[in-house]
This record gives sequence, C-alpha cells and structure tokens, in this order.
Amino acid sequence: MAEVIFYGLAGCPANARQKQQLAAAGHRLVERDLATADLTTDDLRAFFGDKEVDAWFNRRAAAVKSGAVTPGALDESAALAAMLADRDLIRRPLIQVGDRREAGFDPTTLHAWIGLTSGESCDDKHARGQCDHGHQHFVKAPAA
Repeated sequence: MAEVIFYGLAGCPANARQKQQLAAAGHRLVERDLATADLTTDDLRAFFGDKEVDAWFNRRAAAVKSGAVTPGALDESAALAAMLADRDLIRRPLIQVGDRREAGFDPTTLHAWIGLTSGESCDDKHARGQCDHGHQHFVKAPAA
C-alpha cells in the first residue's frame, strides 16, 4: 500500500474519519498539522492542480460562511495568501503520495489513485476492532 502524507487539522472529526479509512485500507499515514506546516505558496498551489480557485476553499470556514472571504472573487495569488494566513480556509485534507498531490477527500478519486479498501471483509475488520465504515469500536470496561 501507499505512504500517504496527510495534512489535516487537529480536532477535525472529518479528518479523523478520513485517516481511519486510509489506515483501514492498509496505507501508512504520515500526519502533518495543516495549522503549523511550513508550506510555501508554491507548496500549497501544487495541491490544487487544475481546479478552479473557487474549489480550493473550505466552504465551512468561518470567514467564508460570514462572507468575509468570497472565494469566487479571488485570483490565485490572493487566494493562496489568504489561505496561508488562515489555514481554516484550505479545503482539506491535503494529501500527497509520491509526487502527486490532491486537496480534499474525494473517495472516488482516492480509490482510483491509491485504493480505499483493503480487500478484507467487514467481519475481519470487526474482529480486529477496526473498520472503515465510519464508526469507532471501543473495548468495554470490565463490570464492577
């Protein structure tokens, strides 16, 4: 499987589920904190490929929701500057495998690229206490 460099935000429940899904598919994660990662404008730009600037943004970011930032009104350089100043604006996660980089967690793209299923049955994953269909398994505390 692949070594996946995963830039996410600590405490983001969606990023936690995404990391769980990648790990369950057998990938090795190298986690990076998007809030503190040493990213240059060129580094960040590489994650967006040929997508329109508007698609680079996290629509749930407070600045976008409040109207303080209007993604469709920004050119490339203004968008990158805004994102480096406020990392919550970046569509996440940022994912890198080898030289390829992508922004956002699109299961169809990721499955075609690196695979999102391990080939194990759900029962096998449950037996290990790990599955990739969106819920956690916890060991029950012993009865008192």
